[in-house]
Amino acid sequence: MLAIIGGSGFAKLAGLGNARREVVRTPYGDPSCALTHGELDGHPIVFLARHGYGHTIAPHEINYRANVHALKRIGVQQVVAVATVGGIRADCVAGTLVVPDQLIDYTSGRAHTFFEGVDQPVTHIDFTWPYDASVRQRVLDAARRCGEPVIDGAVYGCTQGPRLETAAEIERLARDGCDLVGMTGMPEAALAREAGLAYASLCVVANQAAGRGASRGGISLPDIARVLEATMGRVRRLVAEVARG
Repeated sequence: MLAIIGGSGFAKLAGLGNARREVVRTPYGDPSCALTHGELDGHPIVFLARHGYGHTIAPHEINYRANVHALKRIGVQQVVAVATVGGIRADCVAGTLVVPDQLIDYTSGRAHTFFEGVDQPVTHIDFTWPYDASVRQRVLDAARRCGEPVIDGAVYGCTQGPRLETAAEIERLARDGCDLVGMTGMPEAALAREAGLAYASLCVVANQAAGRGASRGGISLPDIARVLEATMGRVRRLVAEVARG
């Protein structure tokens, strides 16, 4: 079963047949919202709005453990996580779609593992390649079939939020090798790996990062909203093709 996690600007998945919502309880509290089950061209799919259906949950307040646990509990095996990001690398301009292959975690204070507590053994996971190769390829193949240009490969730097970054922080991220900056990629990816879910991300560049290009003098939040409105139709078409594949 395939699940889509929707980020900012992507709080619902249009065109689902036989849609129904399921409330899932977890040992880690409530997920961001009820899970939406449905079909795209007869293919089953599950949708979860990361920030809630009303986009009311900030990145640092998302219950990532509950979200991932809920998907695992209902039998999800593969996850494509849509995320809104800022572009650091020169070719990652507003409106670009990117399928990252690496990440760097700059977050703090988030519940980041299922393996904690006195009743849990010390458990390590291999996270050399944080995104599942087969799901990444599934997204890339779907993009090719529907003629949607995407960038294959980038380093996602995950910051704490909810504020946007300073120009100096973006320069630091660039020196570290980051091509994109977002606020929700971690611990979501690591928790998915711990839960045995094959996970990949589809990133939507909403703006150039602070101090770069069109954002050199500041970031326009209305411009971000306009970019997302113009881009999410492409994301829905690509996600639908992923489901068909």
